[in-house]
Amino acid sequence: MSYFTSKLSSFFPSYPVSLQTFLPLSAPSLHFTMDWQGQKLAEQITQIMLLVFAVTAFVAGYVLGSFQMVVLVYAGGVTLIGLITIPNWPFFNRHPLNWLDPGEAEKHPKPQVTVSSKKKGSKK
Repeated sequence: MSYFTSKLSSFFPSYPVSLQTFLPLSAPSLHFTMDWQGQKLAEQITQIMLLVFAVTAFVAGYVLGSFQMVVLVYAGGVTLIGLITIPNWPFFNRHPLNWLDPGEAEKHPKPQVTVSSKKKGSKK
């Protein structure tokens, strides 16, 4: 084992690390999950706003004749989009999943799929 790999293995832990590992002790009360509809909404907001900021940046850069303006407007837009969609805001959790406990799940068995072996007749 070389010096470099020994330093690397001491830097990276051999167990899975989550974001909660690096947060203070009061942070476990924070909620880090987003429901499915919230994920879809965040994705739609991201795509629409990226397109809007790309067009806005291009127009501003074209009118002002400055490529720097294009980059600044687009970078500002990406930063704003990140601030809107990356944190788990309450409006992304309006439809929480209601999981069944194991006892309740046994009362409602999964429907069985029946496979019929009917074959269609071939045309001659």
